Amino acid sequence: MEIFMKSSKKWLGLSFFIVLSVLTGCKKDENVVELPTTYTADVAVKWAEMTNYVAIHTVSNTPTYGSRSLGYLGLTMYETVQAGSGKNRSLAGQLNDLKILPTIEPGKRYNWAICLNVGQASMIKKLYPHASDAVKLQIDSLANNILQEQSKLEKLEDVDRSVKFGEAIANVIYEWSLTDGGHEGYKRNFPVIVMPTTPGSWRPPVSGQSTSQLPLHPFWGDNRSFLKLNGELTVPAIIPYSTDPNSAYYAQFLEVYNVNKALTQEQKEIAAWWGDDPSETFAPPGHSYNLATIAIKKAQPDIFKAAEAYARVGMSVADAFINCWKCKYHYFAERPASYVNAHIDPRWVQFWPEPPFPAFTSGHATQSMASAVVLTSIFGENFKFVDNSHEGRPMNQLRNVEYKNRSFNSFKESAEESAYSRLLGGIHTRQDNEVGLKEGVKIGNNVNGLNWSK
Repeated sequence: MEIFMKSSKKWLGLSFFIVLSVLTGCKKDENVVELPTTYTADVAVKWAEMTNYVAIHTVSNTPTYGSRSLGYLGLTMYETVQAGSGKNRSLAGQLNDLKILPTIEPGKRYNWAICLNVGQASMIKKLYPHASDAVKLQIDSLANNILQEQSKLEKLEDVDRSVKFGEAIANVIYEWSLTDGGHEGYKRNFPVIVMPTTPGSWRPPVSGQSTSQLPLHPFWGDNRSFLKLNGELTVPAIIPYSTDPNSAYYAQFLEVYNVNKALTQEQKEIAAWWGDDPSETFAPPGHSYNLATIAIKKAQPDIFKAAEAYARVGMSVADAFINCWKCKYHYFAERPASYVNAHIDPRWVQFWPEPPFPAFTSGHATQSMASAVVLTSIFGENFKFVDNSHEGRPMNQLRNVEYKNRSFNSFKESAEESAYSRLLGGIHTRQDNEVGLKEGVKIGNNVNGLNWSK
């Protein structure tokens, strides 16, 4: 039986039954020590890992819809626990059209791990109703295990109060999400549009990541951003189209061509590591979410700081994809393959398969740097870590590349490598990457600029 029902009333009844069954026969001893006032990040990490698991194992996974989901899941995580931190502030009234959120009852006890657990379970199932029954079973199993474990040291009324609050936060944020333009975006990945045919315009690759001859989510840039400031960023300028071998435009593509002809083994490994094909992985935004998990596991913050990290990363990557897609479909700029084949070498094939959407700006660069900026604000500028996002992944036999963990001295360094990987893959010019990185800085700084603390 599914535990987490769409109806709040049904959910509360069932959850009460579960908690009651857990406590029956092991009635709370009055001498049992209460839970500590601080909570580890363990429950937050488990839900972040489940989020990426769902993305990988659910059909129609895209970086656009995935980024949106992380924005709402991260925000929900934060809002279900921020009141217990003693120092954090709700983001209600600070985000785009999110006016009010449920508040706690003063003087009443809440188990913040339960609040977070319920909110995540509810929200992830609302955002991924198209997940398979097997995936939903994994979601329910995690939620029930955490609920049972946390309920053992709590009074029944405190458990029930925590359950209600977590569900209430998820319900309000989900209702807010329905009006952003991206609701059920997985149902319209490749809508029919009239594509421009002017020189320099993107056209579908002969062989790419997708078989679609239409671009992915051409209207995603019109979606409501989490932060109004991020939605108001102006579209950056692009180098004018030219076929003149002495032009700046030609030089951009010639560099990609020359680099791809002489790739070292390490450069191939970099290109593959950051490939993040959504048909095989949790996609680029999931990679950023996993970097937050890696940082949290190393730094060992409490549940409140962990939730804030996931909220900052989630909203940053969500707004980064809105910003980036606005740029992509403003210019509809071509990728290196079409230009190089037409004007430099008709037989050239890029190292990495081309994704199904225009080039400028780079989504990898934009979202990676936005994420790096917010993670740096939490964990510091010189935070060394090992990125194990693809650990254990089988070797890419076609390209003779192994997925080896990569080490970084900072989040900024990893973002810059993520951007650089796209040039190595032959699917982005330096301009796409450098402008994307600059846009990511703006987006991350705006997220950091919210009033997170009292």
